[in-house]
Amino acid sequence: MNSSRLNQLLDFLKEDPNDPFTLYAIATEYRSSDIEKSRAYYEQLLSDHPDYLPTYYHAAQLYQQLELTPLAKQTFESGIELAKKQENVLSLRELQNAYNELLFEEDE
Repeated sequence: MNSSRLNQLLDFLKEDPNDPFTLYAIATEYRSSDIEKSRAYYEQLLSDHPDYLPTYYHAAQLYQQLELTPLAKQTFESGIELAKKQENVLSLRELQNAYNELLFEEDE
């Protein structure tokens, strides 16, 4: 984690507490140092900004890391549906591939 970058992001958040990109960047920064804070920011994004597509892949991966497989599946599935709705082919492919990998790993 880069503390100066995190501090700058937290300052941005004070200026605009509803900016999904800033929340996403903070969640990503915390991912390596404080997984529970990272989770809280991703979950805030999923709740308050459900149309912010980048969240789904990373939140689902975090749930996988925490061995919360049902939550990871649900998050991937929601992201896949949103990517279809937004007609975002690249994100759809990434989400679908990660979801399929999770299902494959679960079957082993």
